[in-house]
Amino acid sequence: MKNKRTLIHNATIINENKRFIGSVVIEDNYIAEVLTAGQEPKLPCSEVIDATGNFLIPGVIDTHVHFRDPGMTQKADFLTESSAAVAGGVTSICDMPNTIPQTTTIEALESKLNLMSERSLINYSCFFGATNSNFKIFKDIEQYPICGIKVFMGASTGNMLVDRRRSLEEIFNGTDFLIATHCENNDAINKNRAYYLKKENEKEDLPLSFHPLIRSEEACYQSTALAVELATQTQARLHVLHLSTKKELQLFSSTPIEQKSITSEACIGHLLYSDKDYLTLGTKIKCNPAIKTEEDKKGLRDGINTNLIDTIATDHAPHLPKDKEGGALKAASGIPTLQYSLVNMLQLVDEGVFSLETIVDKMCHAPAKIFRVKKRGFIKKGYAADLVLLNPKKEWCVTKENILSKCGWSPFEGNRYNWSVEKTFVNGNLLYSQNRVVNTQKGELLDFDR
Repeated sequence: MKNKRTLIHNATIINENKRFIGSVVIEDNYIAEVLTAGQEPKLPCSEVIDATGNFLIPGVIDTHVHFRDPGMTQKADFLTESSAAVAGGVTSICDMPNTIPQTTTIEALESKLNLMSERSLINYSCFFGATNSNFKIFKDIEQYPICGIKVFMGASTGNMLVDRRRSLEEIFNGTDFLIATHCENNDAINKNRAYYLKKENEKEDLPLSFHPLIRSEEACYQSTALAVELATQTQARLHVLHLSTKKELQLFSSTPIEQKSITSEACIGHLLYSDKDYLTLGTKIKCNPAIKTEEDKKGLRDGINTNLIDTIATDHAPHLPKDKEGGALKAASGIPTLQYSLVNMLQLVDEGVFSLETIVDKMCHAPAKIFRVKKRGFIKKGYAADLVLLNPKKEWCVTKENILSKCGWSPFEGNRYNWSVEKTFVNGNLLYSQNRVVNTQKGELLDFDR
């Protein structure tokens, strides 16, 4: 039986900071040829897709999602959220460990990986969650294809808050895995919460405007500085998640990513919004760390362009609408952004904030480099055919009907976009086309260079 060959013909290809008219041949699961304009495939192709006028980019690798599976599947699960992912051009994800049960034991890790293999339409891995005491088993998980160790250095669920200096030192010293940190100083948060409750003569909740005052700039900076200090002392690989302040940027370097062992991430919400947007969007954009000032938003955008920030991710975190009721203390924190992360960044390209090459670098190339993902994140011969075809001139609007996340809502509802995801290929399989998921082929477990 001959191998199936598909030709994506005459696209504008964006790859490794280059832009050119060309074609890509998919043979089964892999990229068989990358052709420039005028070049013909070496062998006939059974299917030809005319991509004239469209852009072809590598599939997005989102290394920061919460798919809520297992244990909170009323909010989301691997099938629903991976469906939302392919609709948004995301072909690989790394899931966070604060599920039920938490991914802090080998048994929970094995069970979660099995669930992902059964349900996820896209490629997948997950983080192993650190606690104050489970660093003793880090050596036992070296055989597992996880993307890294997640350390909550701010408030978290269950026992996943790592708040002892000694435990942090053991974690940073005790693994060769990449360490990804949520950085907020819990003591500072608690102090701020108590101060504002007393000042406002409240006992249980506060208006949403207090959220960025409680989870303040200084709470973030103190914790991020500690993480960088520990990584520097131990020579650990550190990736600081969801920076939310301009001040934190002074802790990072703009040297080429290949020379860094300490890297950072910005998330969609912090790049799109400021505290002014709480007035119109309310708790829909409540997340941790809190979205802060307009100056912080601008600083983060500048950090992307100057390479102080290395990746763009979502922190995709679905909640049911009832979970978002309340104010700064009661409403759940988390935004479902996965399906619309890429188109929102492309909107910023249209506004002149970023270049298209920068978006591809921060959402496709850099995650593959930092997490050492094998054979993904680039349009190269021999790499997995994770590809996204984009139409830059197709206007459309986010409606309840096209939201695929199980929670059923999005802060982007009503937004209009000039870009659309036309087709998404995962391992050479066309999974999304003509505004719908067209294939239920399951994704693959990511493989890493250790």
